[in-house]
Amino acid sequence: MSPDISLPVSLAGRSAVVPDADALVLADVHLGRAAASSVDAPLPDGTDVLDRLEELLDRTAPETVVVAGDLLHSFDRLPRGVERDLAALESAVADADASLVVTPGNHDTMLESVFDGTTATEYRLADGETVVCHGHERPSEDAALYVIGHDHPAISIEGRKRPCFLYGPDAYDGADVFVLPAFTRLAPGSTVNGMSASDFQSPLVRDAGRFHPGVWDADQAEALWFPPLEECRHLL
Repeated sequence: MSPDISLPVSLAGRSAVVPDADALVLADVHLGRAAASSVDAPLPDGTDVLDRLEELLDRTAPETVVVAGDLLHSFDRLPRGVERDLAALESAVADADASLVVTPGNHDTMLESVFDGTTATEYRLADGETVVCHGHERPSEDAALYVIGHDHPAISIEGRKRPCFLYGPDAYDGADVFVLPAFTRLAPGSTVNGMSASDFQSPLVRDAGRFHPGVWDADQAEALWFPPLEECRHLL
């Protein structure tokens, strides 16, 4: 079912690699989500994030790691363990000889109190053509490609819900838009099958039907892409 589309990025788990910029991009890490929940025995989300990030760093060896917003989860407090988990994440990136950049999202109101690294509302990658931002606001920078997060896209295939990527060629003012799934595995995700543009929170999604959904197949270590939503909704 995978259509013949030319992607400006390559995929790795719940993240994307922009080869021409030597950059690894992930979004919606939401450190502290488990601790902020009401679950009696929350999952160790920081450990899970770190383990998967270290595997990605080893596999992709990027020069730059960009978090496209919502590195943190809580708006007004820092749950126990967040500072430790963030320090471990920073160390992992540094140990991989990469630099870390965060483009703050709407959840990152406490970021300045715990992160003194590089931040930018919109970050232009080394290829000069790609801009990374969280996606909750309209970008001010022009780009050929915007890589965003924010909506936590997921897709239901034969009744099974899975995190997905969305790729919209020429979807925003002549630019391509690439939407990442949430990197945290604690986010349930927004099922895109029946969603229209008004159901998305990001203003960069103006016509949901033209976006191709893609699912990462961990067993085959490859992405499975579908035709645009307007063509394949009834098949899923």
